[in-house]
Amino acid sequence: MADLVIRNLHAKIVDSDKEILRGIDLEVSRGETHAIMGPNGSGKSTLSHVLMGHPGYEVTDGEVLFHGDDLLTMAPDERSRAGLFLCFQYPYAVPGVTVANFLRTAINAHRGKGDPIRIPEFRTRMEAAMKLLDVDRKMSSRYLNDGFSGGEKKRLEILQLAMLKPSLAVLDETDSGLDIDALKIVAHGVNAHIGDEMGAIVITHYQRILDYITPSHVHVLIEGRIARSGGAELAKELERAGYADIAASVEA
Repeated sequence: MADLVIRNLHAKIVDSDKEILRGIDLEVSRGETHAIMGPNGSGKSTLSHVLMGHPGYEVTDGEVLFHGDDLLTMAPDERSRAGLFLCFQYPYAVPGVTVANFLRTAINAHRGKGDPIRIPEFRTRMEAAMKLLDVDRKMSSRYLNDGFSGGEKKRLEILQLAMLKPSLAVLDETDSGLDIDALKIVAHGVNAHIGDEMGAIVITHYQRILDYITPSHVHVLIEGRIARSGGAELAKELERAGYADIAASVEA
């Protein structure tokens, strides 16, 4: 069985009658990179929020299994400890909490009570991850995302990924707001972790990030449904032709 199995997933915003996800079927395993593309309002970010357990969304039908367990019954922190990770499209600032303290607290939450990471081990891991992502070591003493540029915030998201080592990372438009140099560094960090221990779902509007993170699968999300799937060549086709023809076939 795949690590993540989504079957007929339907979801809506809480206290709303409008269904956003209308029957998603998807399977993702470690070592795979699934790109989910589609126009604005197609449900891409909703899918990422539903997977992570955002309280603003309600699942109305379907099931999601993660490592064989019912993901939808888990609280967000339980999903994280099970190995699911979300890179936010718009990371939040947390004044008063340093990056180092945040990362160490997150690691200890995953390890459980009675097994805190030792400070020398933590520093070694953090410095290695910062070097991989070309992150200034001074960032560790700054407050989390407070006053960070867009590129710094996205690098910090990938730094969290590198420290927590999830089995499935969901990147929600991580490429938005990045210049080409920052995009390459972020992609390098993601590529360094995709393999036997991690798979990825890359949510994006554009093919640009897929020049650096090569997808094994590409899915086009239109009006809450996966309208078409293919390999990496599908992303290049979308870059040339756009979504109009696929959207028209769904409406027909």
